[in-house]
Amino acid sequence: MWLETSLVFFPTRYPDGDWDDRPNGAEDVWFDTADGVRLHAWFVPCERPVAVLLFAHGNAGNLSDRAFLLERLRRLGAAVMIFDYRGYGRSEGTPSEKGVYLDVRAAAEALARRAGVRRSDLVLLGRSLGGAAVVDLAAEEAVRGLVLESTFTSLTDVAAYHFPWLPVRHMMRMRFDTASKIGSCRCPLLQSHGTADTIVPFSLGRQLFELANDPKRFLTFDGLDHNDPPPRWYDAELLDFLRSVSPSHA
Repeated sequence: MWLETSLVFFPTRYPDGDWDDRPNGAEDVWFDTADGVRLHAWFVPCERPVAVLLFAHGNAGNLSDRAFLLERLRRLGAAVMIFDYRGYGRSEGTPSEKGVYLDVRAAAEALARRAGVRRSDLVLLGRSLGGAAVVDLAAEEAVRGLVLESTFTSLTDVAAYHFPWLPVRHMMRMRFDTASKIGSCRCPLLQSHGTADTIVPFSLGRQLFELANDPKRFLTFDGLDHNDPPPRWYDAELLDFLRSVSPSHA
């Protein structure tokens, strides 16, 4: 059980990280989960934002590693909040699958309060494991849109790819079964994946996409690995998507 947790979660705890590289204007946000865990986030405001984004990052590091991504999203005209799961960065607690689902719900509530919008007006952006977190939320409540980057069908599918000689589907407690939930998401979807992804195979991203409801769009990043930055043209595609799901457009 300990080994599984250590293979799934790679948190960096404060003060380790790039905390001096916080985005201009970023505000510290503190909030509590339903089970009483104190979490930390950065909120980057934007005047008259095209969208209010909740950003759920991947399974390694902490939010301070993603300052450049927040700057990129702000340049697109989005207000964005990135949060650390329990056990990451300055957040309290120990990471777990159940904890991640509680964390993303608490973060959505905190962002809606801070930005002065309804939770249903949020756009959820999840990268890798963060994609599993936001799909779990979007499967249960209405949101404006869903953006998934390098996300998988299930954690067991990823483990089976990397350890084909082990009966991982029977051994693992953590499932992160995104494939079983994506069909319950009723919001527009923008999904992207690199063809050379060595951590989450491209094929798993495509399988997840096929299970999603319309309207949806899949962007292919030719030759890119899991942690490679997206091509510059992705910004325009993302901006078009955010505009299409904004309350003013609707």
